[in-house]
Amino acid sequence: MTAPPSSVPPPPPAASSSRGLRDGAVGTGDLVFFVVAAAAPLTVMAGVAPLAIGMAGRAAPLGYLLSGLLLIVFAAGFTAMSRFVRNAGAFYAYIGKGIGRPTGAGAAYVALFSYNAIEVGLLAAFGWFTEAGFEDLTGTRVPWWLWSLGGLVAIGVLGYLKVTLSAGVLGVALVLEVLVLLVFEAGVLAHGGGPQGLGLGSLSPMHLGESGVGGMFVLAIGAFIGFEATAIYAEEARRPERTVPRATYVAVAFLALFYTFTVWMIINAYGSESDRAQEVANGKGGADMVFTATERFTGAWAADSMHVLIITSTFAATLAFHNGAARYFYALGREGLLPARLGTVSAKTRAPAAAVVTQSAIALAVIVVTMVGGADPYSVTFLWSNGSGILGVMLMQALAALAVHGFFRRDRRAMPAWRVVAAPLVACAGLAVMIVLVCAHLDLLTGASAGVNAALILPLPVLFGAGVALALRIKRRDPASYERLTTLDAERL
Repeated sequence: MTAPPSSVPPPPPAASSSRGLRDGAVGTGDLVFFVVAAAAPLTVMAGVAPLAIGMAGRAAPLGYLLSGLLLIVFAAGFTAMSRFVRNAGAFYAYIGKGIGRPTGAGAAYVALFSYNAIEVGLLAAFGWFTEAGFEDLTGTRVPWWLWSLGGLVAIGVLGYLKVTLSAGVLGVALVLEVLVLLVFEAGVLAHGGGPQGLGLGSLSPMHLGESGVGGMFVLAIGAFIGFEATAIYAEEARRPERTVPRATYVAVAFLALFYTFTVWMIINAYGSESDRAQEVANGKGGADMVFTATERFTGAWAADSMHVLIITSTFAATLAFHNGAARYFYALGREGLLPARLGTVSAKTRAPAAAVVTQSAIALAVIVVTMVGGADPYSVTFLWSNGSGILGVMLMQALAALAVHGFFRRDRRAMPAWRVVAAPLVACAGLAVMIVLVCAHLDLLTGASAGVNAALILPLPVLFGAGVALALRIKRRDPASYERLTTLDAERL
């Protein structure tokens, strides 16, 4: 791991300053772009929603809505704690302060692994989507790994530069992918729906009792992964006590409503009062059902645009998770849980430069191993790594909800009980149920055997235990450094 904190040299003075990351550079809009871009709405709706429809049929829209409501309940306590904790290692700091430093250290390693897993998987998917899209447009095949390497260079440069530049890139990509989905929805509405018109039957709770709903929630809850990034950027936000809660609620509410409405439109396009959408989703053309419906109701130009924009959607999501993972490296390096060099920033851009380079090197290694090993970049690298990553983030969310309750248990700090007592406990219980569903149906995400799925889950408890052990080791060898864990909030730097 790393040397004992007492033997770790301080960061080079030229690479850091008392202000740490670029304080005050990120506004509410920037945070929303980071969060929603990380969720990749077009990739989720065109690439994943057909799977959810295939499992649960007309229950799918409510699956996304209920998942969003659960995370809004989680956000109530999460954002309350954000007023008192500003740390780039959000889950680590929250859990450490609410449950205990050893648990926080264990959570930190799981969170770091999870963000890395999601980021490298998305990078491989970006190459896979771009290879197919470029070949369709030009007839020329360029190997996926060249596109992934090109994307990695661009993402590394953007991560090294000012964070507001990344926000601008994410904002453009996000607006375009949302617009093309709105065009599809407008086309369905303009035609009065599909063969059976517009119907509200798919929004009836009665469908939640049908088979396949449990598996559908695996995909629905995964569609929101990344919204907690609002807290990761708290050190760089303007007036974070307002910016972070506002951005979190806006992002989660937007995703919940947008996903629900879009999936409802997809079902209406194929038949609002029948199981036709589910039949198509489970059939040979299921993977293209959104593109097919878009061409039918709007025109080929919209479907072609959607094929291109799913590439930019994946790039934007990769960039967002790259930035999040780099900030976890930065936070843990700054606090002695990883080499101190990772906890430094560029004197020019205020970006966590060493962390960005480290993150880029890990992504490069995964792309090279995938290429040399001949593994499929989508079905193996993307789906397997995201299976581990999504589960890891959900575990951190459940622990963070419990930590909020622990943090405010003795002193509510003028916060209402529903927000810091009831909401966190409800969210923790709901997330625990979701975690059980994910573990039981992980094959729906990965398409892998039981043995492979067990191997994908195994790193989570191993890393958690390693983090706990390291924190306890620091406590024995250097009590003063142990007491400083989770205390390096931005306002103290």
